[in-house]
Amino acid sequence: VQLRASGGGLVQAGGSLRLSCAASGFTFYNYDMGWFRQAPGKEREFVAAVTMNGGRYYADSVKGRFTISRDNAKNTVYLHMESLKPEDTASYYCAVFMGGRYYDPTNYQHWGQGTQVTVSS
Repeated sequence: VQLRASGGGLVQAGGSLRLSCAASGFTFYNYDMGWFRQAPGKEREFVAAVTMNGGRYYADSVKGRFTISRDNAKNTVYLHMESLKPEDTASYYCAVFMGGRYYDPTNYQHWGQGTQVTVSS
């Protein structure tokens, strides 16, 4: 199983980015997927999840600004981020959901390597 996240970068506050997570080595369309983020000195934090059928869940801190989606034909999950804030600065990770509560990182496996998002004020 391999998850490769990309699309991070440096952006000004109010800007937007789209992260991608390319998956391989498992039947992607059979699994819910999630995005988490982790800032230096902080715990890994749930951002969003998408079910195998396209259902979506978001952390309150990103609701209305971020959109998670998936393309099962491309084995890829996306995170479109708008109205970015300096507090969104973190490394962003995708992972495969294995069951339980979406916001709990212990319910995920096969974490990708992360992509850095830095939002300047």
